[in-house]
Amino acid sequence: MTRRREVDPVDVSTSRHQTRKRLSRRRLSGKRPSGVGLLGPAFVAAIAYVDPGNVAANLTAGAQYGYLLLWVLVAANVMAMLVQYLSAKLGLVTGRSLPELLGDRMRTWPRRLYWVQAELVAAATDVAEVIGGALALYLLFGVPLPVGGLIVGLVSMLLLSLQSRHGQRTFEFVVIGLLAIITVGFLAGLFFSSLDGQGMLEGLVPRFEGTQTVLLAASMLGATVMPHAVYLHSALARDRHGSVHSQTGLRRLLIVTRWDVALSLLVAGGVNIAMLLLAAASLPGVAGTDTIEGAHAAIAHALGPTIGVVFALGLLASGLASTSVGCYAGATIMSGLLNVRIPMVLRRAITLVPALLLLASGIDPTWALVLSQVLLSLGLPFALIPLVRLTENRAVMGAFRNGIVLRGVAWVAVLLIVALNLILIWLIFTGQS
Repeated sequence: MTRRREVDPVDVSTSRHQTRKRLSRRRLSGKRPSGVGLLGPAFVAAIAYVDPGNVAANLTAGAQYGYLLLWVLVAANVMAMLVQYLSAKLGLVTGRSLPELLGDRMRTWPRRLYWVQAELVAAATDVAEVIGGALALYLLFGVPLPVGGLIVGLVSMLLLSLQSRHGQRTFEFVVIGLLAIITVGFLAGLFFSSLDGQGMLEGLVPRFEGTQTVLLAASMLGATVMPHAVYLHSALARDRHGSVHSQTGLRRLLIVTRWDVALSLLVAGGVNIAMLLLAAASLPGVAGTDTIEGAHAAIAHALGPTIGVVFALGLLASGLASTSVGCYAGATIMSGLLNVRIPMVLRRAITLVPALLLLASGIDPTWALVLSQVLLSLGLPFALIPLVRLTENRAVMGAFRNGIVLRGVAWVAVLLIVALNLILIWLIFTGQS
């Protein structure tokens, strides 16, 4: 038998309670948010697509292989738009997050094992984000990496406290502000680089050159289509908009959600592509560009110290925003699968420990970032397959189940991701990576 849990209406998070109170006040006063006012949840989820792991993977790919893997980022961003829309749609239509729906359908031990792999994915994300923020502080101020990691963790606690005390909307505004800094930081250098139009066109043709490019492609995919963002977005959309009982209102929300996802991921995808183009145009053949520190030094040397500082500021904003969003995602996963909630700041303190230990161990931070993205890529099928199955299930979605075309496109995307992951596993275990 499948396990069914009754949800205690009193046992809800502070942010959800505050959100629903504000929605109730709007309904009583007759005020409803405009289309623009409904945007926001996807921009929080989109932070996952511009975290420091993206910087490591994209700069490494561009510096070592030029425009060769540009097609990976374009394809991954298109798939990300589809996936994030399906996640938000699931939360809006059902009023439940993806982890909650999965938790309802699993027996105890499969559910706990599923939670373990999902938490490992969230932990890999957290490591990448803290390391990236620590690297930025080192580049800007010469702060030792372990100390920088601790500073990033403390600042992220402050950001999470904003969400707990002032609600999701305030948190969204702060995250969107950080996303603006990230965008400027990573796009600035592109305006001073000489791009090769022919090379970019050739980079849109899918191909690999050796096993290392497959490893990098999997890393880029894991850094672009993020499993923890898939789990999180269903909760963000649900908590932001509350329960919508009319089909007309729900259809309106889904239209706005499509715009929310498209706009946010156009920004995030543009940033990712800009990083690869910057590395391909300005860093090929430069020694040391396989590390973020080396790439930063090369960018500052080639484009000037001002661009180098702006790049480091973008990296810092990326680390601060993404580590807060990653912690939020981990809490959503634990709450949905285990029905356990711990204070967000306490969770931040606990999950900070592995990243600090890695920084103190002296491991190459850039390589740790790339490998963390590979782990994320391996965790993607566990999030995507249930998401597609649930959103095409009439018993779950009713009249809003995926249509036949959307089902076909979604399964093609999932199969492509799983195939790349299987190739990656084979390369790793045969020692060819």
